[in-house]
Amino acid sequence: MSYVPIHAMPMRHLSPKQAQKHPPTQYEVLLGDAIERAFGSGHWDLDALVAALNKTGPLAPNSEPWTADSYRSEMARLAKG
Repeated sequence: MSYVPIHAMPMRHLSPKQAQKHPPTQYEVLLGDAIERAFGSGHWDLDALVAALNKTGPLAPNSEPWTADSYRSEMARLAKG
């Protein structure tokens, strides 16, 4: 197996945001941070994740607590960019 130094790799393969169509909104940043905290605390299944989001925020887009359906819907909407 040959070793390739990371600095020798093309930059297009190193950009974690290469598929991003626009800079994240404040809401997207807050939601992403909350999801990362939930995962970091071991809340990996959907029900536990939704419960963690409801404890830490932000609220779902309709200004209501998160549900599994609202989470799925919001992730689908955000994925479309």
